[in-house]
Amino acid sequence: MGVVTDAWAWLTTGAHWTGAEGVGARLAEHVYVSVLALLIAGALALPLGLWLGHLGRGGALAVNVSNVGRAVPVFAVLALFMVSPLRNAGYVPTVTALVLFAMPPLLTNAYVGVREVDRAAVRAARGMGMTGGQVFRRVELPLAAPVVMTGVRSAAVQVVATATIAAMVGQGGLGRIITAGFALYDTAQVVAGAVLVALLALVVEGVLVTLDRLLVPRPPRT
Repeated sequence: MGVVTDAWAWLTTGAHWTGAEGVGARLAEHVYVSVLALLIAGALALPLGLWLGHLGRGGALAVNVSNVGRAVPVFAVLALFMVSPLRNAGYVPTVTALVLFAMPPLLTNAYVGVREVDRAAVRAARGMGMTGGQVFRRVELPLAAPVVMTGVRSAAVQVVATATIAAMVGQGGLGRIITAGFALYDTAQVVAGAVLVALLALVVEGVLVTLDRLLVPRPPRT
């Protein structure tokens, strides 16, 4: 219990929350990197996954190729960027690595969500004279939304948890609290930093679950 008590004492010390090295500044950096990476990944992966799901062709190959990225450690990708000309480009290497990490669940869930839409509903829509675009917007997209949102939640939590790697290359974020704790042999600070990352991931999950329930229509219960 000593480590837990010490970590709590660290978290409740006001001086640790202020200044350029404080929790507040590091949290803002962490959120900035995570949101930027998720937005870019979503802009790239979601339209592609939805389009391939609507077409019904080439999606399985695209999903399999994207899933190969899950087998590559994010830190390895970041290390490769750091020996490239991008090493002095600020957050660019970190954001790029996180984008590559976030794309597989986004692409997979977007594609699977559309492909799992009841084909009878699609055929009925086409029988009513709807065009391909109308079928996608009015039938496939609303019915696929819950699966798509599951992918968004998964990607967001993974990005938030993995954004701590920015500290490994001297960038900001909550990971800097953890690496500083290791440098100082301060176990309480390491644990406190890990707790902050975990809490942020839980908050993000909770916010997205709430948005999912409020914005994504669900079929009526029978």
